[in-house]
Amino acid sequence: MLDNVAGTCPLWQLTVEEFRGSDFPSAINGFQYSYLVCLGVIVTTFITSELTHNYSQVDKIWSIMPFVYTWFLVCDSRTLLMAILATVWGCRLTWNFNRRGGYQWPPWKGDEDYRWKYLQDGFLLDALRNPIMWKLFNLYFISIYQNLLLFWIASPSVIARLVATKCSSHYDSSLNTMDICASIAYLVLVVIETLADNQQYQFQEEKYRLRNAGDELKGDYKVGFNRSGLFAIVRKPNYACEQGLWIVFYLFSISCFRYHLRLQNMLNVSAIGWTLLVALFQGSGYFTEKITVSKYPEYREYMRETPLYVPNIFQLLKRINSNSNKRE
Repeated sequence: MLDNVAGTCPLWQLTVEEFRGSDFPSAINGFQYSYLVCLGVIVTTFITSELTHNYSQVDKIWSIMPFVYTWFLVCDSRTLLMAILATVWGCRLTWNFNRRGGYQWPPWKGDEDYRWKYLQDGFLLDALRNPIMWKLFNLYFISIYQNLLLFWIASPSVIARLVATKCSSHYDSSLNTMDICASIAYLVLVVIETLADNQQYQFQEEKYRLRNAGDELKGDYKVGFNRSGLFAIVRKPNYACEQGLWIVFYLFSISCFRYHLRLQNMLNVSAIGWTLLVALFQGSGYFTEKITVSKYPEYREYMRETPLYVPNIFQLLKRINSNSNKRE
């Protein structure tokens, strides 16, 4: 056990030692095994995308790999709970990706995210039109960075495992109030994300049904994008929940400490996961909406009226009050 005299658990030192492993390669721990799997997935997704020219290979495993990593790290009731919650999220998101055509046989086929084509054509950066630059982008961003991100967002399980197995004097072995609150918040966000995905899916299905039938398009179907339901509160409610889920997941890397409200326990290296995820969604949100505005001019007005990820409480209360007055 490594408990230093300052009364803190040396997480960074423990993380490095766990990664090196005194018995490696004759025996590997869950941390090492998950990293080796991650490296294998990086190589596989890059080679597959280059051979097939379908650059959504990481998209196909986005909802799978994080919960797979958490199962490698189970060592107590808390890490088991984390793995179960991540699996609930992953199964739900995998099902949603499948119904949108994301999976086909053979497995490297399936729907490709339309944004990759825009990027490849230089819509955001003209340099990416160069085949060599695109291959480098595919290697470093799509294949390496995104796969590492999928490991990093699950890394609170690494911290919970390290504290449980290496820092006994700091370890809270029983599930506590923070664990319960985090679990409830996580599941609530899964439910809201499910509702948002369903609203968007049903909207798109109905929009194309009306178009194919030659029927007159009205309301949101006419302008081309959804502004009702959860999409009246924020422009990307499903993406907002996705970010919130992994911020909440980070709380388990705090709850594992006996004194989890101490500052040194509230901030740990696994925060890099949700921080980089939030940063990624800021960039992808901007890029996605740049494409949307080019297709639907009315979207600019929607952007002015509705927040991207974080609800405007005053605006929301005003809308609720307005709707109640209309019903009266």
